[in-house]
Amino acid sequence: MIERYSLPEMTAVWSEANRLAMWQRIEALAAAGWAAEGTVPAAAAAAIAAAPPVDPARWRAREEVTHHDVAAFVDVLAENCGEHGRWVHYGLTSSDVLDTALGMQLQAAARLLEERLIALVGALQRLAATHRDTVMVGRTHGMWAEPTTFGHKVAGFGFELVRATRRLQFAAHSVAYGKLSGPVGNHSTVPRAVEAHVIGTLGLNAEPAATQVVGRDRHAAFLTTLAGIGASLERFATEIRHLQRSEVAEVAEPFAESQKGSSAMPHKHNPILAENVVGMARLLRGYAVAGLEDVALWHERDITHSSVERVVLPDACLALDFALARTTRIVTGLTVDTARMRANLDAAHGTVYSHAALLHLIRSGMGRDAAYRIVQEAATQALASGRHLGEVLGDRVDTAVFSEESYLSEAGTGVDHFTADITEDWLRTRPKW
Repeated sequence: MIERYSLPEMTAVWSEANRLAMWQRIEALAAAGWAAEGTVPAAAAAAIAAAPPVDPARWRAREEVTHHDVAAFVDVLAENCGEHGRWVHYGLTSSDVLDTALGMQLQAAARLLEERLIALVGALQRLAATHRDTVMVGRTHGMWAEPTTFGHKVAGFGFELVRATRRLQFAAHSVAYGKLSGPVGNHSTVPRAVEAHVIGTLGLNAEPAATQVVGRDRHAAFLTTLAGIGASLERFATEIRHLQRSEVAEVAEPFAESQKGSSAMPHKHNPILAENVVGMARLLRGYAVAGLEDVALWHERDITHSSVERVVLPDACLALDFALARTTRIVTGLTVDTARMRANLDAAHGTVYSHAALLHLIRSGMGRDAAYRIVQEAATQALASGRHLGEVLGDRVDTAVFSEESYLSEAGTGVDHFTADITEDWLRTRPKW
């Protein structure tokens, strides 16, 4: 991911320095596990644990010789351990180190994403509560439909992200796996006790029946989950973009005093934050497809997944991290024009109550099709003449039919559930998978 869309905390998770540090920790823990088994001398395990950090420049230089990143790392670490260097990487294969470190990175990345989601849900709760009773026109197909409230709309987005949080927690669990089980995963060169020591110390789970790698279905599910969250953010961002359109003008994303919306047109206040979110969602869908392509490796593994994952796993986490932070910025800084919402609702000239009028005529004994045609013709006349639908229908329909309250009496219920029932502690309590 380019620097423009990379936030510091997530960047640190995927940094070269962090990756090398994790590799070194895994090697030290493995040596300690072997020492507990009586195979590696305790002095050697202590030396590996106390070795200075692998210098990235030396590692890269060594890789120019070995053409293998982990082999180069093992060479440099072994040199740093002096006479005990021969015990570095004892019994392990590269993927033991790579996949276990990857499980650690994905676990850390998922925690950051979870916190971003929880913060966004909180921001949406505050927005929904503020506009619990803010009346606006609901739209289907982009056209006027029936009255609703902005709070109800926001609560709908909020519950979607609550579901997304649960999916992320499950996906995070599914990739918090590592393995130290040797070249084909059957523990021929590494006993389960050594694996258990390393994996347990790191707070991961051990792949129960590995190949040379942790199953890539796990990573595909993780990427698909991230793409799903991106799609939810895109739905919200698309709504903001529509509601900010000049002819609608019901909301506006934050716009700084010094900001310029266009290099050519000074009047422009474009919804660029929401558009950024939509762009990130498009990337995430592509990364999900790449993850699915990586599931079917040859036999105990090939490396067709390796080059893909070096790009898509960090980038997917960075893209969603950025999108979540940007969406939270939109929510917390959103300008809501309640007067404009009222004006747009009134511009429908009562046609948004056509369903209620239809039901009233049916209750009075009229056939459904006949009633539909009467209300349909009256709605057309109301829009053409600028008269209210109730006026056009006259005494055929009781005026109570056109009461806003009758439409919105239950609209606040969803908001109340969202703001009262969904707490930070509840979201952070992970189910037992």
